[in-house]
Amino acid sequence: MSETIQHVCQTLAQLAPLPLAESWDNVGLLVGDRRQPVQRVMVCLTITPAVVAEAVERRADLIVSHHPLPFKPLARITRDTVAGGMLLDLIRGGVAVYSAHTAWDSAVDGINQQLADCLQLDDVAPLKLIEWDAEPSALADSPSVEVPHGAGRQGRAAEGTTLGHVAQAVAAKTSASGVRLVGSPDQLVRKVALACGSGGSFLDVAVQRGCNAMVTGEATFHTCLDAEARGVGLVLLGHYASERFAMEELAGRLAALHDRLTIWASENDRDPIANL
Repeated sequence: MSETIQHVCQTLAQLAPLPLAESWDNVGLLVGDRRQPVQRVMVCLTITPAVVAEAVERRADLIVSHHPLPFKPLARITRDTVAGGMLLDLIRGGVAVYSAHTAWDSAVDGINQQLADCLQLDDVAPLKLIEWDAEPSALADSPSVEVPHGAGRQGRAAEGTTLGHVAQAVAAKTSASGVRLVGSPDQLVRKVALACGSGGSFLDVAVQRGCNAMVTGEATFHTCLDAEARGVGLVLLGHYASERFAMEELAGRLAALHDRLTIWASENDRDPIANL
């Protein structure tokens, strides 16, 4: 019996239960027919024109993208916009799109947990618990589960850990280059918050939880000033670096669970920001 898009959706929803997603997010199967047979799956961080071209050229049946496409509701799908053109090419090529996004950020073994694991933190817990009244019907991919975690992570660092040590460890885990710091590399770290991607909005809750360091992808200039004034060291990995490594991990997990499928991490998925 051949596998379908729905079979892969069900696996993804087990790895990253969709109720974990933030209320503003757009997750699950976003483009495609659940009943369509699937043989080839490509995983990426972001769908770009180069990623679409790779998917079509390599005859992918499904793209598993971290960042949703579409993200916000579209009034029309035309080539007048980049998003519309990409969607037209994907639909014409028979390529479905699934995104777990913030559900994968917050999953039990998701992105923030992987960052916490690489730092060998103690007493790891979510930064923010996720609450919902009922599972929306739009999240039909997700099984009924008791969600054990929330958004972000926090944990106690070993005695003597410095901000520089934290930066080196997460840079090695994520293959990040050009890591930036707010604070001194010699600053002693007691408790670390982790929020991949654009995680600056977690600064207030990190301070409330007693964290004096936070690892994230990016933060605004004013958030950096705020962190400095409050004595919180920031490790800024870059948005791409803070999440792409976990998409490669996700591709490996999917391949192990669907050994009859060809599954790979996109080669055209790249960081648009380059270091000189």
